[in-house]
Amino acid sequence: MSVYRVAPMDARLTHLMDRRQFFIGGSWAPPAGTGVQEVICPATEEPVGAVAVATAADIDRAVAAARGAFDTGPWPTTPPAERADVLARVAEALRRRADDIVGVLVDEMGIAVGQAPRATGFIPVVFDYYAELARSFEFERRVLLEGRGGLVTQEPVGVVGAIVPWNAPVTLAAWKIAPALAAGCTVVLKPPPESPLSNFVLAEALEEAGVPPGVVNVVPGGRDVGEHLVVHPDVDKIAFTGSTAAGKRIMSLCGEQVKRVSLELGGKSAAVLLDDTDLGAVLPGIVGGAMHLSGQVCGAQTRVVVPRSRYAEAVEVATAAASSIPCGDPHDPATVVGPLVAERQRTRVEGYVDVARREGARVTCGGERPAHLPRGWYVAPTILADVTNSMAVAREEIFGPVLSLLAHDGDDDAVRIANDSPYGLAGAVWSGDPERALAVARRVRTGTISVNEAPPPFPHVPFGGFKESGLGRELGPEGLLSFLEPKSIGLPAALR
Repeated sequence: MSVYRVAPMDARLTHLMDRRQFFIGGSWAPPAGTGVQEVICPATEEPVGAVAVATAADIDRAVAAARGAFDTGPWPTTPPAERADVLARVAEALRRRADDIVGVLVDEMGIAVGQAPRATGFIPVVFDYYAELARSFEFERRVLLEGRGGLVTQEPVGVVGAIVPWNAPVTLAAWKIAPALAAGCTVVLKPPPESPLSNFVLAEALEEAGVPPGVVNVVPGGRDVGEHLVVHPDVDKIAFTGSTAAGKRIMSLCGEQVKRVSLELGGKSAAVLLDDTDLGAVLPGIVGGAMHLSGQVCGAQTRVVVPRSRYAEAVEVATAAASSIPCGDPHDPATVVGPLVAERQRTRVEGYVDVARREGARVTCGGERPAHLPRGWYVAPTILADVTNSMAVAREEIFGPVLSLLAHDGDDDAVRIANDSPYGLAGAVWSGDPERALAVARRVRTGTISVNEAPPPFPHVPFGGFKESGLGRELGPEGLLSFLEPKSIGLPAALR
């Protein structure tokens, strides 16, 4: 995989990493202001690109374009099969641009290039899925009952403000844009300031695929312009992925306008290992999964709940697994754990490890900056033992390469620990007896849970959280329904 750098002699690479225009109304538009923000590579702490700084005026232009495309454009009334054709073309365009997306993400976010296909390969698949669903979905149905007739239609909700986080900016944009377009909505996408560049490649793919002008608009920016988008009176729905704290703020603002909102928020997911689990076979994979994207994944299973009778064995296996994970330059294909996205994120993770020590946890691996990496915002893969569910590291989302081991005293106790959390996003149950594991999984209050080595078949099934992990669902038919408004029409006899 190429290392992308801004270089005057290479116009293509400069184009990928230096973006001074926004995608508004189907064309590349100069910003309303003159501000430019450097994009810093987390591995080198040096600038690798730049992006124009958005203002409220830029959001206003993007919303106006989306509003016009919805109110007077053809997209909402385009037959679903034709919208599906466009989505299928977007998927193909994204496949052709996969290396560009990966190359930008490696530099702007620090994703390890060897892990990138796991993070980005899902993007075109989501557009394929919603293209297929749009062809078969029942957008209208007739109801006849005792001499009365009705027509139930599923109509697009309108203009959608899509706000995505820095850890998977293009993937999570796809989760919102694909079903929104399948429904007939128009979109204003706000990528994050930490990793703003990769979604411009998505914008180019949308343009190449023939998405009509104004149907999708891309304007990256900070919290101020994000809030302006949320409260904009011409936006009908907000689809947000990010922290629970930000989600609460957005939900409050949307509540003032009775604005539709879907929230995919934080998590503190538990992997429950029952007493007949083969720890040596299972735990290394769980540890590796928790370290994916340097642990910057909302659904990461960072609480591993193991039998007390086998706790010492679990600590030994998990420590050995974490110690063997390569941590280094994200451009190196051998790297598994790269840097954290920003210095503030590294400070946050180190702070949680310090608190864990003070509360009585034991660091068996990592917990510090790797000695061989003097530059970059790195934290070594970390295992915490002797953790109880009352500790901050067991209750709060760390968003770093830190895994906590907790002890349980049987199936009922394991369920209690798993459910004793303000979050409920994801999880897993492991057992030598699949039926026993399934019985436990049914009792864990979380939006997604796998049994042994069987994660749900995304994108055909929904993803989202219980409790403070969010509101609503993305993916699956449920993801399409969140962008539709049902309308019931009474039919006279002549139309039944």
